[in-house]
Amino acid sequence: MLNCRWSYLLGALLLIGTNICGLAIPWLMKLAIEGLQHPASVRFSPAQYGGMIAAAAVAQGIIRVFSRTTLLNAGRRIEYLLREDLYGKLLTLDMAYFSSWRTGDILSRLANDLTNVRMLLGFGILSLFNTVVIYSAAVFLMTRISPYLTFFAIIPFPLMILVVKRLSASMFHRSKRMQEALSMLSTRVEENVSAASVVKAYCREEGEVETFRQVCESYSDASMGVAKVRGAMLPIMGATGAAGTLIVLFMGGGMVIRGEMTLGGFVAFNGYLAMLVWPTIMFGWILNLMQRGAASMSRLGEILHASAEVMEPEHPVDPADGIRGEIEFRNLSFSYRESGMLRGINLKIEQGARIGIVGVIGSGKSTLVRLIPRMWEVGDGMLLIDGIDVNRLPLKTLRNSVGFIPQESFLFSRSIGENIGYGKPGASAAEIERAARIAGLAKDIARFPDGFDTIVGERGVTLSGGQKQRVAIARALIKEPQILILDDPLSAVDADTEEAILSELSAYYGERTVLIVSHRLSPLRGCDRIIVMEEGQIAEQGSHEELLALGGRYAAIHKEEQLKAEIERM
Repeated sequence: MLNCRWSYLLGALLLIGTNICGLAIPWLMKLAIEGLQHPASVRFSPAQYGGMIAAAAVAQGIIRVFSRTTLLNAGRRIEYLLREDLYGKLLTLDMAYFSSWRTGDILSRLANDLTNVRMLLGFGILSLFNTVVIYSAAVFLMTRISPYLTFFAIIPFPLMILVVKRLSASMFHRSKRMQEALSMLSTRVEENVSAASVVKAYCREEGEVETFRQVCESYSDASMGVAKVRGAMLPIMGATGAAGTLIVLFMGGGMVIRGEMTLGGFVAFNGYLAMLVWPTIMFGWILNLMQRGAASMSRLGEILHASAEVMEPEHPVDPADGIRGEIEFRNLSFSYRESGMLRGINLKIEQGARIGIVGVIGSGKSTLVRLIPRMWEVGDGMLLIDGIDVNRLPLKTLRNSVGFIPQESFLFSRSIGENIGYGKPGASAAEIERAARIAGLAKDIARFPDGFDTIVGERGVTLSGGQKQRVAIARALIKEPQILILDDPLSAVDADTEEAILSELSAYYGERTVLIVSHRLSPLRGCDRIIVMEEGQIAEQGSHEELLALGGRYAAIHKEEQLKAEIERM
C-alpha cells in the first residue's frame, strides 16, 4: 500500500504539471493579443508567443500521459491487492458462511463490484483531483483578470452543487440495488450452466429462459433507475457551464466595449471558463462513480468483515508425536440454524478401529463425521482426539491428519493426476499411481489416451460418477492420514468394483482409524463396530452379528437389502 501512496503523490504532482501547462495557454493568448494591440509594450513577438503556446500544448500532452498512467496504475494495483485479500478471506471462512451465500453472488462481487472500486480509485481519483486543481487555478486566474465578472460567472455553480447533492444520495441506493440485481443475474447463469443436464432432462429450457428474462428485467429496471439519475445530472452540469458562458458574453462584452477589460483578457477569461465546463460535467460523473464505488465497497466489506465460526484456538495444543487417531464423543449435541441435528452422542473409538455408520437419510451420519475435522463448530469438551479437545488442536495439524472423502465428489478442472496429487502437494508419480490403484482406478486410467494427464473438465464432467468417486478416494489416500473418513464413497460403483476397492482398502487401513458412512450395509463388512443413527441419536451399536441378533433397525435394513437382492436375481 505504501507504493500506492507514492504513486498517488507522483500522479498528483504530474497532474498539477499538466494543468499548469494547460492553464498557461489562455494567459499566453491574452498576452499575444494584447501584444498585437500594443506592440511597443510587449516583451515577446506574436510568433514567440505562438511558439510558447505550442510548447505548452506539447508539454501538457506528454505530462498528461504519465500522470494518467501513474494514477490509473495505482488503482489497478489496489484492485490486485484487494482481490488477493478477498480471495484469502474467502479461504479462511467455513462451511457455515458458504452455506448461506450463493456462488454467483460471490463471483459477482469479486468481478463487477471490484471493477467499480478500481474505477473509483483510478479514474475517479484522477478526475476528482483534476477537477479540484482546474477549478482552484482557473477561478484564481479569472479573479486576476476581473473579480467582478468572475463573481457573476460562477453564480450558477453553487446552485448546481445543491441539486446534485440531493441526486447523489439517491444514486447510492440505486447503485447498490443495481449491483444486487447483477449478483442475482450472475447466480442464475452460474446455476443454469452447472445444471445444464438437469434443465435439458426435464425439458425446462423455456421455463428457465422465462425466469432469466424476469431476472434480466429486474436488472434492467435497476440500471435504468441509475441511468435516470445520471441522465438528470449531466444536463444540470451542462446548463451550468452554458449559463456561465452566457453571463460572460453579455457582461464581459460590455466591459470590453467600455474599455474596462482588454480584448486579450476577455479571450483568456473565456478560455478559463471553457476549461471549467468539462470538469463540471465530469463532476456529475465523479459523483456517480463515487456512489457506485461506495455501494460496491460496502458489498465487498460484507466479505472482508465476515468471520468464520471455526477459529484457530487461542491456546493450541500441538501433539509432539502427531495425532494417533483415538476419537471420543462426550454427550455431543449439535444444531445448525436452531435446528437440532445431533443429540446426546456418546461414543469412543479406539486407535486403529474400523467403525461403520449407517442410517436413513437425514439421520445425522454425515454431520457426525464432518465434526471430526471441524468443518462445523462444536462445543468445548464434546469431541476429543487422543484425549485432547478438538477445539484446542491447530486446524492444520488436525486436518492434515484426517483424510475426508465427502458424499459430493468435487473435482477441479485439471488433470486426473493433479486432482489426486491435490491431497499431497509435491507427490511423486509413483505415489499418485499407488493411490489410484488402491482406489480401483488403475484400469480406467489405462483406458484413457492421456492416462493421468486426462483433463476431467468442469467438476469432472468427463468422468462417470463412479470414476469421480474413486479419484476423490485416491486424493484422500495419498495424504496418508491417521484418521480416514469415507462418507458414502462407493454409492456410484457396481458390486464388483466395490468389492475390489474394499479389498485394496483393507490392506491400506493398517493402524489407521477408519469411519465408513453408508446407507447400504455392504461397504461395512469387516468393520469392528457398526453404529446405527436415527433422528440424530445413536439407536444401536455393535458388531454385525450382535445387531442382527438384536432384531432392531439394523436387522430390518439387512432384511430389506436381502429381499432386494433376491428380487434382482429373479
